[in-house]
Amino acid sequence: MAVTQHEVVITGIGLVSSLGEGVEDHLRQLAGEVPAQPVLEAERFAPALVHPLPAIDWSQQIERKGDLRQMDTWQRLGVYAAGLALADSDPERTESFRNAVDMIVAAGGGERDEAVDALVMQRARSVEEPRPLINELLMSELRPTLFLAQLSNLMAGNISIVHKVTNSSRTFMGEESAGISALQVAAARIAGGQGTACLVGGAFSAQRKDILVNYQLGGYLQTDQWQPVFSRSAPGGFVPGSVAAFLVLESAESAAARNATAYAKISFVAGDRGPRDEAATAARLDRMIRQSGIEDRDLMVLSGATGISQLTDTERTVLHKRLPHAAVRAYGNMLGHGMEAHFGAGVALAAAALSRGLALAPAAGGEERIVDFAPRRAMVTTVGHVRGEGICTLESMG
Repeated sequence: MAVTQHEVVITGIGLVSSLGEGVEDHLRQLAGEVPAQPVLEAERFAPALVHPLPAIDWSQQIERKGDLRQMDTWQRLGVYAAGLALADSDPERTESFRNAVDMIVAAGGGERDEAVDALVMQRARSVEEPRPLINELLMSELRPTLFLAQLSNLMAGNISIVHKVTNSSRTFMGEESAGISALQVAAARIAGGQGTACLVGGAFSAQRKDILVNYQLGGYLQTDQWQPVFSRSAPGGFVPGSVAAFLVLESAESAAARNATAYAKISFVAGDRGPRDEAATAARLDRMIRQSGIEDRDLMVLSGATGISQLTDTERTVLHKRLPHAAVRAYGNMLGHGMEAHFGAGVALAAAALSRGLALAPAAGGEERIVDFAPRRAMVTTVGHVRGEGICTLESMG
């Protein structure tokens, strides 16, 4: 996105997290004078902590019960948030617009049937050669649609079916890196004139025993006691959050032709990956910030830091050195860490805040300073828990 032929603006936001759904729910709790308390589920998955989903009436965005039945929570969450973004950008459900919208989804590998997994493990322990038994159980116990539910691109397919988004579709996999790449490619295509509008985003369902076990075995989770992201004791870790974030990116010309209101304009998106030693990671982050050309005057930084001590300390050092006057906020404090949806969620919050001239409230713990200016620029960062780094800079429309 080095050369921009077309200005890229955000005209639709669909955001769901433990705080609720939509722009209003999130700004009310994140931009108030008194920091809201994070919503946590501490007992069900103990010792892991999770930011859970709120109660959702899925039928508001997924009307047909048949569509709803064949989706797991991960897909429902993504399809729902995509519907919110489209309704925000195109409340009249204009067929010609939706037929022209491209789609890029950052997706995981679907969800598992925990009851069948437990049955397989229980019975496999009693036989010497478990593979034939495992195959038999999977064929007899799993519902047929669950095999399809493991396909990463099924979320995009369901969005297309439910919301009538019928132009091109791409799906990226790779945890946080997928979300970074999805936004980067979407913005670059619009800037380069390869499309006029794109629905881009992802979803992450954190309330899953299987995935929590995986992250715990890797030593990535913050357990037992919640602490603000920038205050977590070494070695630190992340608190998974059920999050979905979808954005409608559009060329400024297309938005003007439709009389669509833009939240903010995207001025730069970049992603990278490489060795995770401190010096190499710091150099990549520093280079991307320099390339963005962002200044720290009236700047709000929404940091997607995980809370893993080494990575978070590296990012914080780079930010303080490169952008000493910026107001830095770790949005994972309230949303949790949303993997594929994490980068998009930060961009959604930044765009919404800029549209109102609001700075997000500092988290408890004293690591985030109070600011007395209305931000006109924002930068969103994400440093993946294993690999991948990205930044996005935005400017207010005023």
